[in-house]
Order: sequence, then structure tokens, then C-alpha cells
Amino acid sequence: MRNRPIASAIFALALFVGFAGSSAVDAAASDYPYEGVIEIDTPHDFDTLWERLEAAVSDHEMLLLYQASASRGAAGRGIEITGNAVFGVYRNDFAVRMLAASVPAGIEAPLLFYLTEQADGTARLTYRQPTAVFAPYGSADLDTMAAELDSIFAGIAADAAAPD
Repeated sequence: MRNRPIASAIFALALFVGFAGSSAVDAAASDYPYEGVIEIDTPHDFDTLWERLEAAVSDHEMLLLYQASASRGAAGRGIEITGNAVFGVYRNDFAVRMLAASVPAGIEAPLLFYLTEQADGTARLTYRQPTAVFAPYGSADLDTMAAELDSIFAGIAADAAAPD
């Protein structure tokens, strides 16, 4: 029983962290959507929007660097959850310009599109405007590049979300 005080302290710490984490999550959720977040409800189902986004990225001469989907991963394990996916999109010429303007800004690349399945069977496309992503770095060159990317990302989103 010598370990009872240690076990009690660990339990109390875990309980505190759980409550503190919950408060942080609740506070963050209440601030959403963040500055520059664009949400587009589309007429497409999740799989169709996935395909349309892949095509739109290519059509706008950007590169799809990765796709990550918790729902598809879960399905592979026999678990069904609401469809979601993150697409990492960028291009090397923008990467070179970004790093020339601000090495710390490199953490922001690639930029993301987020697909989510809605309760009615349609899918939503969400992204944060590059100008909002890069604004905190305070670089005029980065701001110029981000404005170019805003136009490209808006075009990708519009094409992916457009009705057939």
C-alpha cells in the first residue's frame, strides 16, 4: 500500500489534465471558424468531392503531396466513422519563394484542404486562405505569394465544389 499516495497523485493529475484539456478544446471550438477559413457546402457526396478535388488540384497546376483520411483508415479496420480527409497541396516554386521570404513559415507547407461528410450525405470542403496562414510572419514577399495562392486555392475550391 506504499504506492497508494503516488497512485492518488497520478489520478489527480490525470483528472486535472483531462479537465484542463477539455477547457482548451472548448475554448478553441468557440473561436471557430478562424480568420480566413472558407467552408463550402457542396452538392457532392464525400467520394465524389474527393475525386473532384484531386482533379481540380491538377487542373490548377498544383501538386497533391498527400491525402490522409481517418475514415478510410478506420474502414480498413472494420470501423465506420464519418468521412473526412486532409489533402496537402503545394508546389515547389512556391516553396522556394516561401523559404526565401521566411524560413520559419516553412512549417505551414503544404497548405490544406479538408473534406468532411455531412449528415445529409453531402460533403463540405474547408480550407484556410493562404493570406491568413502566412499573415503572422510579417513578410511583404510572403504576403504577395500568399495572395497568388489565395486565387489558386479559391479556383481549386470552386471547381471541386461546382455542381455537375
